[in-house]
Amino acid sequence: MDIASGICKSLASDWIPETYRVIREGRTRSYRMDIPERENQAEILHTLLGIELKVGKMRLSCPDLSTARFLRVFARIGCREVAIPYNITEIAGIADKLDSAWHQTLLLFDEKTSTVTSPQMRGKLRSALIKVLREEINSLGAGGMMPEFNRPTRQRSA
Repeated sequence: MDIASGICKSLASDWIPETYRVIREGRTRSYRMDIPERENQAEILHTLLGIELKVGKMRLSCPDLSTARFLRVFARIGCREVAIPYNITEIAGIADKLDSAWHQTLLLFDEKTSTVTSPQMRGKLRSALIKVLREEINSLGAGGMMPEFNRPTRQRSA
């Protein structure tokens, strides 16, 4: 837990749960992945049927590359249900930010655990970090399947 809080302070607004908090404040839709709640290997596949995100033996169909990159970060952490921005033009920029935050987190983890010589202890510390990320994201929730469209119009006033 000590390493996770140190990395959180170092990254500040680039901390993945903090970025996810900003996403949740906007209009989103939820997406469910049937993956294990642990650190996973996730890769993006370009197939004849389109873009797929492969997590373990599971393949998830994605509408575009940006969405696949967005979901890959959360699949690596092991989040089963996440919120995706409803406006698809926002996804590419957020996916870039999340991907760089993921790599910064791993770099800071390597820096902070450089004195740990035991591979088992490093593995335990890394899984504890991933668990903290997952719990913070899960505590924010994924929201509804579809966003609410309660905007004032001429026919329907607020």
